[in-house]
Amino acid sequence: MEANLRWVALTAVAPVAWGTNYYVTREFLPADHPLYGAALRALPAGLVLLALRRQLPRGAWWWRSAVLGLLNVSVFFVLVYAASQLLPTSIASTVMALSPLTMMLMAWLLVSERPRAAHLAGAATGLAGVCLMLLTGAGGVSVAGVLASATAMLTSSFGYVLTKRWSAGTDVLASTAWQLTAGGLFLLPVAAVTEGAPPALSAPTLLAFGYVTLIATALAFAAWFTGLRHLPAGTVGLVGLLNPVTGVLLGLALADEALTPQQLCGLVMVLAGVALGRPTGAGQRGNDRASVRSASGEQHTREPGPRNSSSAR
Repeated sequence: MEANLRWVALTAVAPVAWGTNYYVTREFLPADHPLYGAALRALPAGLVLLALRRQLPRGAWWWRSAVLGLLNVSVFFVLVYAASQLLPTSIASTVMALSPLTMMLMAWLLVSERPRAAHLAGAATGLAGVCLMLLTGAGGVSVAGVLASATAMLTSSFGYVLTKRWSAGTDVLASTAWQLTAGGLFLLPVAAVTEGAPPALSAPTLLAFGYVTLIATALAFAAWFTGLRHLPAGTVGLVGLLNPVTGVLLGLALADEALTPQQLCGLVMVLAGVALGRPTGAGQRGNDRASVRSASGEQHTREPGPRNSSSAR
């Protein structure tokens, strides 16, 4: 159990970093270059992780990296930006808070992880808490914004579960590097065609991009995919509810916002939802058996070759 809690704590690095990323992006990054912003966030992060591991994809991982990079990075980053521009933060965050339930369903279908009652209860409790924290009755809801946010949630949930299904036996940092690099490479030509020349970057903007690249992307995605490797997808999805919690706490710390009794109640409910979905010993053993079966299937389909490819280093 102690080991499981350590994996949960490591996974929590990702949603906390992503929660700070909203603030940094809004305050310091160019708002009129979303494609360049997404590319400059993804590609350097991928190259940093690639330099640390110095492993290139082999066999099926060339096309898998392209698919996962498109889902988890290119499409997701752009849709999140569009939703943040079209919707109040409260509405966008609430739509994204549906991801735990979506991940549980997709994990059931794709990796045979049947959701436990505690996971479902945690997701419902956490979603209710997010609604209490963020829904303030603000008007101006855009249908296009809701569609962008919902599509981002569905795309990333599908991509994360695919990552869990395909990554057995593959180095986590290496596969994360391949996804981020592929996603950034997809975005660059699209940005050049649609947005023209890249934006001029001041010193504060460069520092902000450094934080977004190293902390909110490279470190966060490595932690997130490591969690998916060792924990049930339902647990990982519930940990993701810490994202809106981080946004509220940042508002308290940096924008002199007050925490209302409604928000405080919502915060407690979100944390209770995450606690409900923590892995139990029996649940983790079942997840380990599923991982072993997945790894066994990978061994049957893996192309022959040396275990450590020195030519890729």
